[in-house]
Amino acid sequence: MTQRARIAGLITALAVLAGCASDAGNAPPRSAAYDGIETILLDGELVNFRVSMRNAGDKGDVEAYARCAAAQYALIRGFGFARHVRTTVAQNGNAWRGDAVYVISAALPRGVRTIDAEVTVRDCGALGIPTI
Repeated sequence: MTQRARIAGLITALAVLAGCASDAGNAPPRSAAYDGIETILLDGELVNFRVSMRNAGDKGDVEAYARCAAAQYALIRGFGFARHVRTTVAQNGNAWRGDAVYVISAALPRGVRTIDAEVTVRDCGALGIPTI
C-alpha cells in the first residue's frame, strides 16, 4: 500500500469517527455570517487570505472559510491545487478573523495538507461557505 493510499484511508477513517462523535442534533442553531475575504499575493504562488466572520462555531469554521477562498483563488488563477502553509485564528466576542497562507500550483504539491481546488470549491458550495 502506498503512503498516499494509507493517508487517504486514515483521513476517511477520521472523517467517519468525527461524524460519529458529533452531536449535531443537540447543537444550538447558529447563523454564521461571512464578512469578507482579503487576498494578498505574497510572492508568485504564495498567497495570504484574511477572512472575517461572525458567529463561527469554532476556529474550524474560520479555517474552512479560508480554505474555500484559497481553492477558488487557485481556480481563478488557472491552478488546480493548493497546499496549506499556516492559519492563525483570533476571536473577539462573536467576531472571528483568520489569516491563512497557501501555495497554489498547477500540479499536486508535495505534502499532506493539500487540496484539490475544484473538489474543495464544490464542497464549499454544498456547505454554504462562500468563496471569493
